[in-house]
Amino acid sequence: MDGTEDGVDMILQQWQTVRPGLDCSPMGVVGRLSRASRLLERGVKEEFARHGLEPWEFDVLATLLRSGPPHTLTAGELSTASMVSSAALTNRVDRLVDKGLVDRAVDPAHRRRVLVSLTERGMRLVDDALGHHLANERRLLEGLSAADREQLTDLLRRLLVSLGDTGRAEPDR
Repeated sequence: MDGTEDGVDMILQQWQTVRPGLDCSPMGVVGRLSRASRLLERGVKEEFARHGLEPWEFDVLATLLRSGPPHTLTAGELSTASMVSSAALTNRVDRLVDKGLVDRAVDPAHRRRVLVSLTERGMRLVDDALGHHLANERRLLEGLSAADREQLTDLLRRLLVSLGDTGRAEPDR
């Protein structure tokens, strides 16, 4: 390899050698997406660990933060906004309550609904982590120009929509 090839190129070259007539181009896309996802997740997880957070914890806290003041959502709204199933969300909120990062209360207007709110401690933590997270993501994407990132964003959006992504929680999340 000359530095412009990646690990997937080696796999594709091997297939070309043993099965010269086989179109393995889909492997090039799916394999690279898979490898990039793992490498990006590792880089993101390492940054969150510096703040004592797991990625899922940041996701829930950031969802509450981006909801705007008073940084409170019903459990259903939080599930939808964070794209996490209600069953997974219940477990996550329990753990965040135990850490003092969110509060949970019965909605006084609708006694059957649960409200989840950022605590002051949760607000400080997610505010601090957010700036570092964005700087880390910029660092992780340094290999791409701004135009490359915009093009990749558009292509990935089209792929996700074609795969049925609606922005709603997946059953296994």
